[in-house]
Amino acid sequence: MTPTTVETPTGAAQTMVLNMGPQHPSTHGVLRVILELNGEIVVKAEPIIGYLHTGIEKSCEAKTYSQVITLTDRIDYLAPLSNNLGYCLAVEKLLGLEAPKRAQYIRVLLTELTRIASHLVWVGTHAIDLGAMSVFLYTFREREEIMKIFEYVSGQRMMTSYFRVGGLALEPPPGFLDKVRRVIDALPGHIDEYEDLLTNNRIWLGRTKGVGIISADDAIAMGCSGPMLRGSGVAYDVRKAFPYSSYEDFRFEVQTQTAGDCFARYQVRVAEIRESIKIVRQAMEKIPKMDGPIRTEAPGIIPPSREEMKTSIEGLIYHFKIYTEGFAPPPGEVYQVIESPRGELGFFVASDGSAKPYRVKVRAPSFVNLQSLPKLAVGRLIADVVACIGTTDIVLGEVDR
Repeated sequence: MTPTTVETPTGAAQTMVLNMGPQHPSTHGVLRVILELNGEIVVKAEPIIGYLHTGIEKSCEAKTYSQVITLTDRIDYLAPLSNNLGYCLAVEKLLGLEAPKRAQYIRVLLTELTRIASHLVWVGTHAIDLGAMSVFLYTFREREEIMKIFEYVSGQRMMTSYFRVGGLALEPPPGFLDKVRRVIDALPGHIDEYEDLLTNNRIWLGRTKGVGIISADDAIAMGCSGPMLRGSGVAYDVRKAFPYSSYEDFRFEVQTQTAGDCFARYQVRVAEIRESIKIVRQAMEKIPKMDGPIRTEAPGIIPPSREEMKTSIEGLIYHFKIYTEGFAPPPGEVYQVIESPRGELGFFVASDGSAKPYRVKVRAPSFVNLQSLPKLAVGRLIADVVACIGTTDIVLGEVDR
């Protein structure tokens, strides 16, 4: 590209325009950032998106309400159960239904495991972006154990589609909680190991402290949420502000830091892993004491289980029709938010009274948080852009949905 001239404190200087991505490992997918550089100093940073556009929101209009769940898995593919939960809660609100208490607690347990797995990916990939390879290997070792739990429960490691409108797809298999307990009991020691390697490491501190600063006012103005917002001192967490799925029954603290830099956001995410472990432990104590179904009984609205379809020929025909053609909520529209690992995840669902949603719109935290990148990167060295992209914890499937 043609060099341009800009005014600097020392007078006019030529700048160079450089493309970072979309084929670049540290852009965490197919993100393209157009950088304008004065030497190695970033003068301007412009994120360019759209290289992974999937059209998932539009595709939802061609699916029944239950079929849409499989599409939500692929929005934020590092936190598929969080997406399942947000969408299912939105449809349940549209139908005026509530999942059984036991199903709500199992949902909480699994989405907190999802949060832990997602943050482990972030710690590992952010570390390798900045030159610390060992941490990447360790975090993926622990994530693998969580993936095994998801596979044990749903049959799938990542695209689980385990939550259903009204509850869960299947009863958790025997020994499920024992497997969770073994993983959760081992995690605190592993987190200590990560912190021993990173928190006081002078290279890590040099690459993250004072880098990518965003103030609380700017973070709020840009609509940031999740660790991006809490790292700037704003104690906003949807689980506390607008409790869902019985989160009001669980004790946990909203983790914040005030520095607003990459290191502060690292501290927040590590602390959130520890808080999620506390929530999972509470869920493991509560679930065995509870009896009851895993799905709401709502004939004609909730697709039936296989057992329900076997009761009679008439029931089989009726339920098969509902199962294949889908249920039809009353006309209306709802908006439901949850706290995903990346921040406030919202689902807007509009019904026209047919068996397929009229409109599904996702308020994706990665998409909103990404607009803070110019604020983080301008004035920093080009090497710091890697840290600034990583600290936003974007998933391009969520940006280009």
